[in-house]
Amino acid sequence: MRLQQFVLGELKVNTYLLWDEETLEAVCLDPGGPVQEIFTELEKEKLNLKYIVLTHGHYDHILGVNALKAATKAPVLIHSADAAMLANPALNLSNLFGTEVTLSADRLLTDGEILCLGAKMIKVEHTPGHSPGSISLTLPGLIFAGDLLFAGSIGRTDLPGGDQETLRHSLSKLLKYPNETRVFPGHGPDTMIGREKLYNPFLQNLVVE
Repeated sequence: MRLQQFVLGELKVNTYLLWDEETLEAVCLDPGGPVQEIFTELEKEKLNLKYIVLTHGHYDHILGVNALKAATKAPVLIHSADAAMLANPALNLSNLFGTEVTLSADRLLTDGEILCLGAKMIKVEHTPGHSPGSISLTLPGLIFAGDLLFAGSIGRTDLPGGDQETLRHSLSKLLKYPNETRVFPGHGPDTMIGREKLYNPFLQNLVVE
């Protein structure tokens, strides 16, 4: 599995492109800004974009979706609990940034669902708290955590649909992964589960679930 990271948009969202080297099937996670760099990488590697997956429905993570879908025809996937956010600028918060972004999902995801890129399997784990339908995407040794967990911090819960206790419950789910598991968040640098267990003050006293 290959991975390319892009930092897009005014809020510097981490957008990820993953692909299977044998089949050249790819998935783009959270296209959060102008997507020309993604187009360039798709063309360079001769990739077939199979999915556009959103870890949640906030404006900064969806800004480039419409352009990417128009160019590639790839379906847009989001957890069912965040689907309504996509069509509502007040819920996805785009109206706070002087624009109104609307789009629709082609497929609604559920907890435990598996997405395949060739023989590689990506598991959908429902990890709400930052938003009702926030998800993490896991592969062996890798977690794409959206805005659930950051290096040294966690996602905010003061936005509509956020809930601190729900977020803590979701964070406790991540503690079951091996310490060497790399975490790729929605913003900022990547980290590791073991490092966050030791140094992230928000993970102290959480019970593994």
